[in-house]
Amino acid sequence: MKSTGFPITDLTRWNATGGIPDCSLEEAREYCRSLARKHYENFSVATFFLPRALHPHFFSLYAYCRWADDLGDEVAENAESLRLLDDWEAQLAALYSGEKPRHPVFRALGETVREFGIPQTVFSDLLSAFRQDRTVHEYATRDDLLDYCRRSANPVGRLVLYLARTTDDESFRLSDSICTGLQLANFWQDVERDQREKGRIYIPRSDRQRFHCPDEVFHVKRASTPEFQALLAEEVRWAEGFFEAGRPLISRVPKTFRLEVRLFHDGGRAILDAIRRQEFRVWEKRPEVGKLRKLRLLLRALLCRSPN
Repeated sequence: MKSTGFPITDLTRWNATGGIPDCSLEEAREYCRSLARKHYENFSVATFFLPRALHPHFFSLYAYCRWADDLGDEVAENAESLRLLDDWEAQLAALYSGEKPRHPVFRALGETVREFGIPQTVFSDLLSAFRQDRTVHEYATRDDLLDYCRRSANPVGRLVLYLARTTDDESFRLSDSICTGLQLANFWQDVERDQREKGRIYIPRSDRQRFHCPDEVFHVKRASTPEFQALLAEEVRWAEGFFEAGRPLISRVPKTFRLEVRLFHDGGRAILDAIRRQEFRVWEKRPEVGKLRKLRLLLRALLCRSPN
């Protein structure tokens, strides 16, 4: 297939009002496919075990999320990031109002939205969370953090369920639980990186106070004190509860999606296991899930088509 000639993502030149030439559906699909392949490390290998007819739809969903995430996280100035996110949402609203998309991502996404009946709110919730990342740098309570996860993580699982045509309330509830668990696992894995690179603290202040873990641990010491280790052990247990609660989803989705869901579930648990193995010392070393561990997770998911 010929190259589209579109940049993969160019946050310094792109704007929502123009600059992207008209393209065919085939070119838009290729653009999204190229974007997903370029960021392969963030694109689940399980996708490639799904029917080929679903690949373009996964690519279009990934491309939308990738662009939105980059607009929210890779633009230096808050005001500019928020403006670009507003422009991106304006294009989303235009798509749902029946206007012809200007950007190749929305050209491809329109086909997916129509085919699977995906509501606009699933996409707009993500943008709400990305805006919040620019203005909120810590959370007072667990409820506050869970509200953020509801908009930043849970929509991704729901998008997968729309492609699986498994959109009953119970499946949504189970998916939300797994996605929230995965988001929390990523937060606990990246405590040091989030604070150093973005000035963000996702461990709720109420939990930090309950374990007598002062702010200086995050802003000055940046070390795994005994109080911090006890705090993070509790946060890991909290996250594990979400994976356990969501586990029945593996057997509810069609067989062609079970590998994908199982890898989400088991991958998140593996992150928590890695944190526990290094005794919750995440300030000194970022916990990693090694290549051999990832291969074992994949093989187990391929061999075990049910949660039992």
